[in-house]
Amino acid sequence: MSAAFEPDSPVAAEVVPSPNHDERNDGRTPDILLLHYTGMPTAESALARLRDPAAAVSCHYFIFEDGRVVQMVPEARRAWHAGLSSWEGLADVNARSIGVEIVNPGHAGGLPPYPAAQIAAVIALCRDVVQRRRIRPDRVLGHSDVAPARKEDPGELFPWGELYRAGIGHWAAPAPIREGRFLGFGHKGDAVRALQAELAAYGYGIGLTGAYDEATAAVLRAFQRHFRPERIDGAADSSTLETLAGLIATRPVPLLGDEELTRPEAGNQRH
Repeated sequence: MSAAFEPDSPVAAEVVPSPNHDERNDGRTPDILLLHYTGMPTAESALARLRDPAAAVSCHYFIFEDGRVVQMVPEARRAWHAGLSSWEGLADVNARSIGVEIVNPGHAGGLPPYPAAQIAAVIALCRDVVQRRRIRPDRVLGHSDVAPARKEDPGELFPWGELYRAGIGHWAAPAPIREGRFLGFGHKGDAVRALQAELAAYGYGIGLTGAYDEATAAVLRAFQRHFRPERIDGAADSSTLETLAGLIATRPVPLLGDEELTRPEAGNQRH
Protein backbone atom coordinates (compact mmCIF):
# COMPACT_ATOMS: atom_id res chain seq x y z
CA MET A 1 0.00 0.00 0.00
CA SER A 2 1.20 3.50 -0.78
CA ALA A 3 2.93 5.43 1.98
CA ALA A 4 1.08 8.07 3.96
CA PHE A 5 1.56 11.77 3.23
CA GLU A 6 0.36 15.10 4.58
CA PRO A 7 -3.07 16.23 3.30
CA ASP A 8 -3.05 19.03 0.75
CA SER A 9 -6.39 20.36 1.96
CA PRO A 10 -7.27 21.28 5.55
CA VAL A 11 -10.76 19.93 4.80
CA ALA A 12 -9.37 16.36 4.67
CA ALA A 13 -9.64 14.73 8.08
CA GLU A 14 -7.01 12.10 7.34
CA VAL A 15 -5.05 10.33 4.64
CA VAL A 16 -6.16 6.90 3.42
CA PRO A 17 -3.53 6.29 0.74
CA SER A 18 -4.08 4.52 -2.56
CA PRO A 19 -1.18 3.06 -4.56
CA ASN A 20 -2.92 3.86 -7.85
CA HIS A 21 -1.29 7.00 -9.23
CA ASP A 22 1.60 8.17 -11.40
CA GLU A 23 3.29 11.33 -12.68
CA ARG A 24 1.24 14.05 -14.31
CA ASN A 25 2.09 14.09 -18.03
CA ASP A 26 4.37 16.92 -19.16
CA GLY A 27 4.46 18.32 -15.65
CA ARG A 28 0.90 19.61 -15.92
CA THR A 29 -0.74 21.30 -12.95
CA PRO A 30 -4.45 20.74 -12.23
CA ASP A 31 -6.89 23.10 -13.90
CA ILE A 32 -10.03 20.91 -13.66
CA LEU A 33 -11.90 19.79 -10.56
CA LEU A 34 -13.79 16.62 -11.50
CA LEU A 35 -16.66 15.30 -9.38
CA HIS A 36 -17.88 11.69 -9.36
CA TYR A 37 -20.21 9.46 -7.43
CA THR A 38 -18.77 6.17 -6.27
CA GLY A 39 -21.58 4.10 -7.81
CA MET A 40 -21.07 1.21 -5.38
CA PRO A 41 -23.38 -0.20 -2.67
CA THR A 42 -21.33 1.03 0.31
CA ALA A 43 -18.62 3.51 1.15
CA GLU A 44 -16.44 0.67 2.41
CA SER A 45 -16.62 -1.26 -0.86
CA ALA A 46 -15.83 1.87 -2.86
CA LEU A 47 -12.89 2.80 -0.64
CA ALA A 48 -11.50 -0.73 -0.90
CA ARG A 49 -11.72 -0.67 -4.70
CA LEU A 50 -9.95 2.68 -4.88
CA ARG A 51 -7.08 1.18 -2.87
CA ASP A 52 -6.88 -2.10 -4.81
CA PRO A 53 -3.86 -2.23 -7.16
CA ALA A 54 -5.69 -4.71 -9.39
CA ALA A 55 -8.58 -2.28 -9.92
CA ALA A 56 -6.21 0.46 -11.18
CA VAL A 57 -8.58 3.26 -10.13
CA SER A 58 -8.19 6.01 -7.56
CA CYS A 59 -9.07 9.60 -6.69
CA HIS A 60 -7.57 12.47 -4.78
CA TYR A 61 -10.42 12.95 -2.32
CA PHE A 62 -13.23 10.73 -1.01
CA ILE A 63 -16.30 12.16 0.74
CA PHE A 64 -18.47 9.99 3.00
CA GLU A 65 -22.23 10.45 3.43
CA ASP A 66 -21.69 12.06 6.84
CA GLY A 67 -19.35 14.66 5.39
CA ARG A 68 -16.04 13.17 6.43
CA VAL A 69 -13.33 13.80 3.83
CA VAL A 70 -10.19 11.72 3.33
CA GLN A 71 -7.38 12.20 0.85
CA MET A 72 -6.13 9.21 -1.11
CA VAL A 73 -3.59 10.60 -3.61
CA PRO A 74 -1.44 13.74 -3.35
CA GLU A 75 -2.68 16.55 -5.58
CA ALA A 76 0.74 16.68 -7.26
CA ARG A 77 0.21 13.14 -8.56
CA ARG A 78 -2.04 11.88 -11.37
CA ALA A 79 -4.90 9.88 -9.88
CA TRP A 80 -6.77 7.42 -12.10
CA HIS A 81 -10.40 8.50 -12.01
CA ALA A 82 -11.46 9.96 -15.38
CA GLY A 83 -10.60 7.10 -17.75
CA LEU A 84 -11.26 7.62 -21.46
CA SER A 85 -12.33 11.27 -21.46
CA SER A 86 -11.72 14.71 -22.92
CA TRP A 87 -12.39 18.38 -22.30
CA GLU A 88 -11.51 21.39 -24.43
CA GLY A 89 -9.75 19.14 -26.94
CA LEU A 90 -7.41 17.47 -24.45
CA ALA A 91 -7.76 13.73 -23.98
CA ASP A 92 -5.86 13.05 -20.76
CA VAL A 93 -8.21 14.60 -18.22
CA ASN A 94 -6.42 12.77 -15.40
CA ALA A 95 -3.24 14.72 -16.13
CA ARG A 96 -4.97 18.07 -15.60
CA SER A 97 -7.56 17.33 -12.92
CA ILE A 98 -8.18 16.70 -9.25
CA GLY A 99 -10.72 13.91 -8.79
CA VAL A 100 -13.30 13.78 -6.00
CA GLU A 101 -15.35 10.65 -5.32
CA ILE A 102 -18.62 11.31 -3.48
CA VAL A 103 -20.19 8.29 -1.79
CA ASN A 104 -23.51 7.52 -3.49
CA PRO A 105 -24.68 4.21 -5.01
CA GLY A 106 -25.60 6.05 -8.19
CA HIS A 107 -28.17 5.20 -10.81
CA ALA A 108 -27.72 1.46 -10.29
CA GLY A 109 -28.57 1.97 -6.63
CA GLY A 110 -31.59 4.19 -7.21
CA LEU A 111 -29.67 7.50 -7.13
CA PRO A 112 -30.66 8.57 -3.60
CA PRO A 113 -30.38 12.28 -2.76
CA TYR A 114 -27.03 13.51 -1.50
CA PRO A 115 -27.20 14.21 2.26
CA ALA A 116 -26.89 17.83 3.37
CA ALA A 117 -23.78 17.11 5.47
CA GLN A 118 -22.11 15.53 2.47
CA ILE A 119 -22.87 18.46 0.17
CA ALA A 120 -21.60 20.88 2.82
CA ALA A 121 -18.31 18.94 2.79
CA VAL A 122 -18.24 18.95 -1.02
CA ILE A 123 -18.64 22.73 -0.97
CA ALA A 124 -15.92 23.20 1.64
CA LEU A 125 -13.46 20.98 -0.21
CA CYS A 126 -14.23 22.46 -3.63
CA ARG A 127 -13.91 26.00 -2.32
CA ASP A 128 -10.48 25.20 -0.90
CA VAL A 129 -9.24 23.45 -4.06
CA VAL A 130 -10.47 26.03 -6.56
CA GLN A 131 -9.02 28.89 -4.53
CA ARG A 132 -5.62 27.27 -4.02
CA ARG A 133 -5.40 25.97 -7.59
CA ARG A 134 -7.10 28.97 -9.24
CA ILE A 135 -9.44 26.66 -11.12
CA ARG A 136 -11.86 28.49 -13.41
CA PRO A 137 -15.56 28.07 -12.55
CA ASP A 138 -16.33 26.43 -15.90
CA ARG A 139 -13.73 23.76 -15.19
CA VAL A 140 -15.59 22.39 -12.18
CA LEU A 141 -17.15 19.43 -13.97
CA GLY A 142 -18.88 16.10 -13.58
CA HIS A 143 -17.55 12.80 -14.85
CA SER A 144 -20.40 12.69 -17.37
CA ASP A 145 -19.23 16.00 -18.85
CA VAL A 146 -15.84 14.60 -19.83
CA ALA A 147 -17.04 11.08 -20.71
CA PRO A 148 -20.63 11.51 -21.93
CA ALA A 149 -20.83 8.21 -23.81
CA ARG A 150 -19.75 6.20 -20.76
CA LYS A 151 -20.69 7.97 -17.56
CA GLU A 152 -23.71 9.49 -15.80
CA ASP A 153 -22.15 10.67 -12.55
CA PRO A 154 -22.54 12.57 -10.33
CA GLY A 155 -26.06 12.47 -11.76
CA GLU A 156 -29.05 14.73 -12.21
CA LEU A 157 -29.71 15.01 -8.46
CA PHE A 158 -26.33 16.53 -7.76
CA PRO A 159 -26.97 20.15 -6.67
CA TRP A 160 -24.81 22.11 -9.09
CA GLY A 161 -26.92 25.21 -8.49
CA GLU A 162 -26.24 25.04 -4.76
CA LEU A 163 -22.51 24.82 -5.41
CA TYR A 164 -22.74 27.83 -7.70
CA ARG A 165 -24.52 29.86 -5.05
CA ALA A 166 -21.63 28.96 -2.73
CA GLY A 167 -19.18 30.36 -5.27
CA ILE A 168 -18.19 27.11 -6.99
CA GLY A 169 -18.60 26.24 -10.65
CA HIS A 170 -20.38 27.85 -13.58
CA TRP A 171 -24.15 27.96 -13.84
CA ALA A 172 -27.01 29.68 -15.62
CA ALA A 173 -30.61 29.32 -14.54
CA PRO A 174 -32.13 26.62 -16.77
CA ALA A 175 -34.57 28.03 -19.30
CA PRO A 176 -38.14 26.78 -18.80
CA ILE A 177 -39.22 23.74 -20.78
CA ARG A 178 -41.70 24.61 -23.50
CA GLU A 179 -43.17 22.58 -26.28
CA GLY A 180 -42.08 23.41 -29.81
CA ARG A 181 -39.54 22.63 -32.48
CA PHE A 182 -36.28 20.96 -31.57
CA LEU A 183 -33.27 19.19 -33.00
CA GLY A 184 -33.03 15.49 -32.34
CA PHE A 185 -31.75 12.13 -33.45
CA GLY A 186 -31.59 11.77 -37.23
CA HIS A 187 -31.57 15.49 -38.03
CA LYS A 188 -28.80 16.75 -40.31
CA GLY A 189 -27.55 20.06 -41.59
CA ASP A 190 -26.13 23.43 -40.59
CA ALA A 191 -28.30 23.80 -37.49
CA VAL A 192 -26.94 20.55 -36.08
CA ARG A 193 -23.38 21.54 -36.95
CA ALA A 194 -23.87 24.90 -35.23
CA LEU A 195 -25.14 23.14 -32.10
CA GLN A 196 -22.17 20.80 -32.12
CA ALA A 197 -19.84 23.79 -32.51
CA GLU A 198 -21.39 25.51 -29.48
CA LEU A 199 -21.03 22.39 -27.34
CA ALA A 200 -17.41 21.99 -28.48
CA ALA A 201 -16.73 25.66 -27.75
CA TYR A 202 -17.92 25.14 -24.19
CA GLY A 203 -15.57 22.18 -23.84
CA TYR A 204 -17.48 19.01 -24.69
CA GLY A 205 -15.79 16.40 -26.85
CA ILE A 206 -17.95 16.31 -29.98
CA GLY A 207 -17.31 16.20 -33.70
CA LEU A 208 -18.73 18.80 -36.09
CA THR A 209 -20.40 16.26 -38.35
CA GLY A 210 -23.68 18.02 -39.02
CA ALA A 211 -25.47 14.76 -38.15
CA TYR A 212 -27.48 14.36 -34.95
CA ASP A 213 -26.16 10.89 -34.12
CA GLU A 214 -25.93 8.92 -30.89
CA ALA A 215 -22.66 10.63 -29.95
CA THR A 216 -24.39 14.01 -30.20
CA ALA A 217 -27.36 12.79 -28.16
CA ALA A 218 -24.98 11.46 -25.49
CA VAL A 219 -23.32 14.86 -25.15
CA LEU A 220 -26.73 16.55 -24.94
CA ARG A 221 -27.78 14.16 -22.18
CA ALA A 222 -24.58 14.96 -20.28
CA PHE A 223 -25.21 18.66 -20.73
CA GLN A 224 -28.79 18.32 -19.53
CA ARG A 225 -27.75 16.18 -16.57
CA HIS A 226 -25.47 18.99 -15.40
CA PHE A 227 -27.25 22.16 -16.50
CA ARG A 228 -30.92 21.35 -17.27
CA PRO A 229 -31.78 18.25 -15.20
CA GLU A 230 -35.57 18.58 -15.35
CA ARG A 231 -35.66 16.55 -18.58
CA ILE A 232 -32.78 14.34 -19.77
CA ASP A 233 -33.67 13.07 -23.22
CA GLY A 234 -30.74 14.05 -25.44
CA ALA A 235 -32.92 16.31 -27.58
CA ALA A 236 -31.98 19.92 -28.24
CA ASP A 237 -35.25 21.61 -27.34
CA SER A 238 -35.58 25.38 -26.86
CA SER A 239 -34.85 25.11 -23.15
CA THR A 240 -31.60 23.24 -23.74
CA LEU A 241 -30.50 25.63 -26.49
CA GLU A 242 -31.30 28.73 -24.41
CA THR A 243 -29.53 27.32 -21.37
CA LEU A 244 -26.44 26.54 -23.46
CA ALA A 245 -26.50 30.05 -24.92
CA GLY A 246 -26.71 31.53 -21.43
CA LEU A 247 -23.71 29.53 -20.27
CA ILE A 248 -21.61 30.51 -23.28
CA ALA A 249 -22.54 34.17 -22.80
CA THR A 250 -21.47 34.14 -19.14
CA ARG A 251 -18.46 31.86 -19.39
CA PRO A 252 -15.42 33.27 -17.60
CA VAL A 253 -12.85 34.90 -19.86
CA PRO A 254 -9.70 32.72 -20.07
CA LEU A 255 -6.69 34.10 -18.27
CA LEU A 256 -3.53 34.88 -20.21
CA GLY A 257 -1.87 31.57 -20.98
CA ASP A 258 -5.05 29.46 -20.86
CA GLU A 259 -5.13 29.22 -24.65
CA GLU A 260 -2.32 26.68 -24.57
CA LEU A 261 -4.62 24.34 -22.63
CA THR A 262 -7.16 24.16 -25.44
CA ARG A 263 -5.04 22.79 -28.25
CA PRO A 264 -5.87 19.16 -29.25
CA GLU A 265 -3.43 16.70 -27.80
CA ALA A 266 -3.33 12.94 -27.34
CA GLY A 267 -2.94 11.73 -23.78
CA ASN A 268 -2.30 8.68 -21.68
CA GLN A 269 -5.64 6.88 -21.41
CA ARG A 270 -4.61 3.80 -19.46
CA HIS A 271 -6.76 4.82 -16.51
